[in-house]
Amino acid sequence: MAAGEPGDLGGYYFRFLPQKTFQSLSTPETTSRLRQWSMLGRIKVQAFGFDQTFQAYRKDDFVMAFFKDPNVIPNLKLLSDSSGQWITLGTEVKKIEAINVPCTQLSMSFFNRLYDEDIVRDNGHIVKCLDSFCDPFLISDELRKVLLVEDSEKYEVFSQPDREEFLFCLFKHLCLGGALCQFEDVLSPYLETTKLIYKDLVSVRKNPQTKKIQITSSVFKVTAYDSVGMCYPSTKSHEQTFSYFIVDPIMRHVHVLYHCYGVGEMP
Repeated sequence: MAAGEPGDLGGYYFRFLPQKTFQSLSTPETTSRLRQWSMLGRIKVQAFGFDQTFQAYRKDDFVMAFFKDPNVIPNLKLLSDSSGQWITLGTEVKKIEAINVPCTQLSMSFFNRLYDEDIVRDNGHIVKCLDSFCDPFLISDELRKVLLVEDSEKYEVFSQPDREEFLFCLFKHLCLGGALCQFEDVLSPYLETTKLIYKDLVSVRKNPQTKKIQITSSVFKVTAYDSVGMCYPSTKSHEQTFSYFIVDPIMRHVHVLYHCYGVGEMP
């Protein structure tokens, strides 16, 4: 049987946790920034609980069981391509793809190299460059260049494993924003918002032996397909349309971070 196809799904049962709120997305400052980045009203986090021990090697079964669960189907939200309204899936998932996203970073010092490489000045201002396009994104500064332009001289400041880290993915998504994104001139709003959301989504604990803080969450980038084709996170593929499942195996919670590229709420 192909991975991610329904079969014996191992008896995972889910429950929606509407009472679990994510402050990082609702503070006035974050709301204001998401509006500026054209993401407000198009980004959402939802929490679900589950009842079995989570085993990362069975992630495909876990995700398929999630989409089949009667407590998920009426509660999992996505944006309609046609109306732009929040809707539920309303179609039967036939196949899923769940890509492992490494999640090991515990410090925002991960981004210090942006200062070291003159992508950001010491005063926090992002260095500008001549406008160019990396479809569909306008590149007008060195930050977007290092995020997007593979043949740029500073692209290798972040290695391929660095770029796969959930912390980097989150940062990049916030920097690129939605369809009418107004870019920041300074780095700090991106770093602060990335840190807030990351801390809200990812679980840590102190290792009893080493006494060091370690991340306990597993992260997957998830796509689902019905009989017609891709149905989640959208029927249209876009670098800025995504759904990440952040699984806390100890609390048995899964946080679903969702964004659909488009025009966010206006002031």
